[in-house]
Amino acid sequence: MTKPGIVVAGLVAAVLLGACATTTDAPVKATEGDKGGSGFLGKDYARLTPGDINKNQAGLRYFNPSAQWRQYSKIIVDPVTFWGDEVGKVSPADQQALSTYFNGALEKAFGEKFQVVTQPAPGTLKLQLAVVDAEAATPGLRTISMVVPQARLLTTVGSMASGKQVFAGALQIEARLLDASTGQLMSAAVARSVGGSSIKTAAQWEWGDVQNAMDAFSTKAAANLYALTSGAATPAQLPVQ
Repeated sequence: MTKPGIVVAGLVAAVLLGACATTTDAPVKATEGDKGGSGFLGKDYARLTPGDINKNQAGLRYFNPSAQWRQYSKIIVDPVTFWGDEVGKVSPADQQALSTYFNGALEKAFGEKFQVVTQPAPGTLKLQLAVVDAEAATPGLRTISMVVPQARLLTTVGSMASGKQVFAGALQIEARLLDASTGQLMSAAVARSVGGSSIKTAAQWEWGDVQNAMDAFSTKAAANLYALTSGAATPAQLPVQ
């Protein structure tokens, strides 16, 4: 193919890829402890059962069968923490920045559907969440691999082997939802998201994919919880989007 032809093909690829997903649900990655856990969920790992990521569900999840979801209208969002050996490669400065970003995304998403409070009270849930794995992207190389046809072929092969876009970032979290007054476990989950194939986000800074995953998780979690508390869905009918 001539150089002009390569440029045209690259531009066509960019247009097509622009509509692709920014993040993709993925199987959870084993870290340490039971069922691939970091230790954050403690004895509650035993309650987890596999979800169907092809249906946009968390890789592992649990819902309390006796939960009376409709009694809740408020939520406490605890500060996000980094937990386990897998996040040791993330510098303390980046951990602080990403924790602050994730907390902001969670409070914004839940604040649109619930009253976000700071003190336990009847009708209040508490969300506790830990980042247990975060992988930085390689923005420049990823952009090239998505636009140039020859590099895209290598990217496809690499993606099939690794389960995510080559040079893309990834995020794995563990979360639990408690009754803020009693401490009773209402729900728990382990979920993983990897960078998608959107050209719009391919050139982001190294933690761009992780931030996109944080945004997506926050939006989905708030929507699903609202569906439960409003009576619009049961745990078996989640996710709602």
